[in-house]
Amino acid sequence: MGWITIVFFTLLARIKSENQTCKLIGQTGYMEFSKEGDLMIGGIFSMTSTRKLVDTAYQELPYSYCTRFARTMIFTVEEINRDNTLLPGVSLGYRLYNGCGSENLIRAAIEAVNGEDSRGCSSKIQAVLGHSSSGVSKVINRILSSLSIPQVSHLSTCACLSDKRQYPTFFRTVPSDRFQITGLVQLMKYFDWRWVGIIYSTGLYSEEGTTEFVKDAGKEGICVEYSLLYSKSNEKRFDTVIATLRKSSAKVVLLFMSFYYVKIFLAKMETYNITGKQWVGTESWITQAHLASVDTKHILQGAMGFALPQASIPGLGDFLLSLKPSDEPQSDVVKAFWEKFFDCSFSPSNTSTMCTGTEDLRTVSNDYTDVEFFRAENNVYKAVYLLAYALHALLQCQNDSNPTTGKPCVLEHIKYVNFTTVNGAKVSFDENGDSIAQYDLVNWQMTDNGSVEIVNIGQYDTSFPDGEKFKLKKDTKIVWGGNNNEVPRSVCREPCPPGTRKAINKNKPVCCFDCFECPEGTISNQTNCLICPPEFWPNEKRDRCLPKPTEYLSYKEIMGALLTGFGLVGVFLSLLISVIFLTHKETPIVRANNSELSFLLLLSLKLCFLCSLTFIGQPTEWSCMLRHTAFGITFVLCISCVLGKTIVVLMAFKATLPGRNVMKWFGPAQQRLSVLTFTLIQVVICILWLTINPPFPFKNMNHYKEKIILECALGSPVGFWAVLGYIGLLAVLCFILAFLARKLPDSFNEAKLITFSMLIFCAVWITFIPAYVSSPGKFTVAVEIFAILASSFGLLVCIFVPKCYIIIFRPEQNSKKHLMGKIPPRTLYK
Repeated sequence: MGWITIVFFTLLARIKSENQTCKLIGQTGYMEFSKEGDLMIGGIFSMTSTRKLVDTAYQELPYSYCTRFARTMIFTVEEINRDNTLLPGVSLGYRLYNGCGSENLIRAAIEAVNGEDSRGCSSKIQAVLGHSSSGVSKVINRILSSLSIPQVSHLSTCACLSDKRQYPTFFRTVPSDRFQITGLVQLMKYFDWRWVGIIYSTGLYSEEGTTEFVKDAGKEGICVEYSLLYSKSNEKRFDTVIATLRKSSAKVVLLFMSFYYVKIFLAKMETYNITGKQWVGTESWITQAHLASVDTKHILQGAMGFALPQASIPGLGDFLLSLKPSDEPQSDVVKAFWEKFFDCSFSPSNTSTMCTGTEDLRTVSNDYTDVEFFRAENNVYKAVYLLAYALHALLQCQNDSNPTTGKPCVLEHIKYVNFTTVNGAKVSFDENGDSIAQYDLVNWQMTDNGSVEIVNIGQYDTSFPDGEKFKLKKDTKIVWGGNNNEVPRSVCREPCPPGTRKAINKNKPVCCFDCFECPEGTISNQTNCLICPPEFWPNEKRDRCLPKPTEYLSYKEIMGALLTGFGLVGVFLSLLISVIFLTHKETPIVRANNSELSFLLLLSLKLCFLCSLTFIGQPTEWSCMLRHTAFGITFVLCISCVLGKTIVVLMAFKATLPGRNVMKWFGPAQQRLSVLTFTLIQVVICILWLTINPPFPFKNMNHYKEKIILECALGSPVGFWAVLGYIGLLAVLCFILAFLARKLPDSFNEAKLITFSMLIFCAVWITFIPAYVSSPGKFTVAVEIFAILASSFGLLVCIFVPKCYIIIFRPEQNSKKHLMGKIPPRTLYK
């Protein structure tokens, strides 16, 4: 059944290779280098080719590269054979096959697994190393899988080869394109490149890679403005690419092509002045410094991309440079590139000198002799060690003591290999046959002398934890493309400004969103509008919620200070009048109309002025209860005293009538009792108010949206209006009685003064009600304080100032005769 499969794919390869030309050097067989050993491994390379390989990232690499790969494999086998701990007592041999074009490469693979070649070698190979092309590796693995022979590729990167159902014996030491695509997406996400363009070429590598990139980029919020296919034979497509590059707004362009296509594409781009672009490359070409010519340097300056990690392989450089044609006398490949390197010929020629074979490779500079560092060669190095470790485990396999019999035990051991090479490279595989993905992030930097320096600026390593896989080197200079001095901005739409939200436009990519203003009281996180908590308000930029400022009537502000000053002035005047009355307490004007009530009234007025101060300052639980109850009780005490004085005036007048002795019903004791009774009623109302539902500090966030008003909530509105209503009732009663007594025949009619004072009192408190209800915030408290001070000053001025005027400035009127009207009265305001 296995041989039927081989024949089938051989025929398929022949069909695919129709109209292809391929020139093989030398003999008809495909084996180029070989060395017999106890265990044999094979290698398939394209060391000579006149045609590109299909579907690979490394199409038409210079043949010297593939020769380096073959020589690296030979070097590694010899290094392993010198190691006494790996494969002890067993020698490792190799057969390296050279194929030109897809057809001959498949034929070389068939020759490798057939067990016998044109040179008569018949020992079976245990595994095959190669090929560079993903397309060729796919076909070769179908042949090898039927025989359970493992294949390890050093450069086949197509993610499709990770499908173990189709390619069960395929392994690779080069990372799958799946990891490179993930790294490219993370790179663009890191630099916030959300709007990119893609130019890709035909072939499995580019087409599948582009498709996967677009899919993964979309998951991270990265949009693709355009994805253009470049074809070297279609000029219209190239013109479309140029026109798109010129008019597009994307500053970042991903060049997802093989080396072969990039070389042609850049050669055509030389004549066009395309600037302002940040080029991002793939590992297939990003380290090929010879792509930069005099005319393409301005294009590739600042180019960036992931490359296979740079590695050091001790001894390999000397081994490569020590090659002589005499080392491989049967190899026509060595002779061919030797003639090319030294411009000589091993056959007599009129156009070139004769090759001696002793020329020194160190005297020439080309792709083969560049041994400063190794990248892809390290994958070959790891692949050979992988096979050696698997064969070493095979020797320990209890089920197969003779590994040369060809049983598939070696395949099972490759799956579980986990080792570190001499140069520190770790090798292991996941369930898909993929090794740990490691990349260097490189940056193209043009030096002053015009040469290209490819600088390592970071790395991407899938063995690191999430969030640490992609890292930039610290303090490393980065040159940006497009003549930018800083990280290029590549977005379709700049982030929504603070205070606006993002809205997706169905007719555009998600990156080309619209911005709409957020409602008042909300902030934006550039995506949604978020409502601030009740005690918070947006800042000016509307990107943060800040605590709302609190507002209350403070002693420190002008209005609070003025009201405090007026209150203290009222207290001072009350004290001053008390001193005046106290020093003249024996005079008729003080003794008249119950001096005891006058002193009690002055005390209550002091308390009224002082209680206004409790309304100023930040409300607390105690201050809220104190301010309203103190106000209610002190004002009732004040009005009770005025009411008592009014009743005394009325009673005194009635007592002068014949046959009426009413003063005995309202003497000093009754006056004190009446004041106490009226006041106790208010005390009871206040106690009930404080017991049932007292006033409390309250954060009013309804009146103003942007600030909090600290105020005292009434608790029970009924309690507040009961207190206020009781004061009003006493004031109205006092006003009525004083109004009735205003025309009594008295030279100094105190009833008129009381009437006028109560008129002011009632007017103030009547206007207080609508002002209190409608005033916002701290002005509510200010209105209440103003009402307290105004009514208190009204009582103080109207009742006591005229008497003080007489005491101080008109002492002749401070006599009983004058008060009783026995001498001609003198008007007070004369």
